[in-house]
Amino acid sequence: MGDHGPGFEPDLDEGSIVARAQDGDLAAFEHLVLTYQYRIFRLAYRMLNDHGEAEDIVQETLTTGWRGLPMLADVDAFGGWIYRLATNKCLDLLRKRSAHAVNCIQPEDMDAIPEACARAVPAGSDPSHEAEWSAEQAGLTAVLNTLPPAQRACWLLRELHGRSYAEIGVTLKISPTAVRGTLARARHQIAEGMSEWR
Repeated sequence: MGDHGPGFEPDLDEGSIVARAQDGDLAAFEHLVLTYQYRIFRLAYRMLNDHGEAEDIVQETLTTGWRGLPMLADVDAFGGWIYRLATNKCLDLLRKRSAHAVNCIQPEDMDAIPEACARAVPAGSDPSHEAEWSAEQAGLTAVLNTLPPAQRACWLLRELHGRSYAEIGVTLKISPTAVRGTLARARHQIAEGMSEWR
């Protein structure tokens, strides 16, 4: 099987790495953490629009992932499973939040969007381009926050994270056909909302 720990070969395919992590190989799990923590943060930040809550979701997801790993039957399904855990934790938090507050974002809260939540401003771009990019990100954040949580999750999982219709359907407990419809509505609302920001 080769060495564990320092001898871990990161060029293994993900299924093999997951299998090693299931056997208690901490270096293998650490590799999975490094692969997914930033992706989960981006998803959670866009879902929740709160840096601290997004970091908490990352921690909770990875802790739950470590505990549940031995029960994961298909090692090649790890990516979809970890996204499902994160998405459902976000949706739970939004349900709790909406029980006592209106989920909206104030324009003054959008001045600084952490670099970790979206693609970075292209290097060497001029200040006017950076300002335009910043406004676009702020606009997207504002529009995303007007979408119902499940629609927001659907759009983020597909457009920013490239997850399959089948996987999104399992995550949101809807059929792949319903995913297509939800995604179409989300895309339409985002396109309309973003046109107002231009």
